[in-house]
Amino acid sequence: MRMLIDCVSDFDAAGWRWPHFVPRELACHCGGRFCRGEYWHDPDFLDALEALRAAIGRPLVINSGHRCALWNAHVGGAAHSMHRTIAVDIRLAGQDRHALLKQAEVTGFTGFGLGQNFLHLDRRAKPARWVYSGSADAWRT
Repeated sequence: MRMLIDCVSDFDAAGWRWPHFVPRELACHCGGRFCRGEYWHDPDFLDALEALRAAIGRPLVINSGHRCALWNAHVGGAAHSMHRTIAVDIRLAGQDRHALLKQAEVTGFTGFGLGQNFLHLDRRAKPARWVYSGSADAWRT
């Protein structure tokens, strides 16, 4: 069941089936400036993220997950950013960016933002792919 949880500390971890991720790393990172750690819970998204982690066989460091409205605006996120529900930006340090992108496609992600140092992933209804300003060279094969 998809749902917004107001505070990560209120989250009951009983039944949590995603061993490589915890709600805190997927929650809003505004540090309490605008919210108390909003977290958007979507089991299908987490299943895909866990499958990606298993296929890659190495940790995935989440730079950004859910964002509350004010934090999204503060960091310059798009007004209708998928981060407003659930999306992740994965740090690319130590990763093969092309292998990670390919595996993300296989595991069911449909939104791909190609950054210099991160890969944005989401599961939007209409597939999309974009390259962030200044990042094209990093993604050339």
